[in-house]
Amino acid sequence: MKDPVYKLIELTGTSTTSVEEAVDGAIKRANKTVKNLRWFEVIETRGSIEKGKVQHWQVTIKVGFAVED
Repeated sequence: MKDPVYKLIELTGTSTTSVEEAVDGAIKRANKTVKNLRWFEVIETRGSIEKGKVQHWQVTIKVGFAVED
């Protein structure tokens, strides 16, 4: 590939454990149906609170993948 062209998709991963697990889950799921994943950028991090503790993480990411010729 000489000069690659990329397309972006936006995903939101979730986890009861961590931000990293939410990101990893979103990327693993996208990898099942999208080819040539190359990079990601965290856009937004949020979560829910229950009884004074983080209950659930939600992380929105942009994922770039190379467009095939």
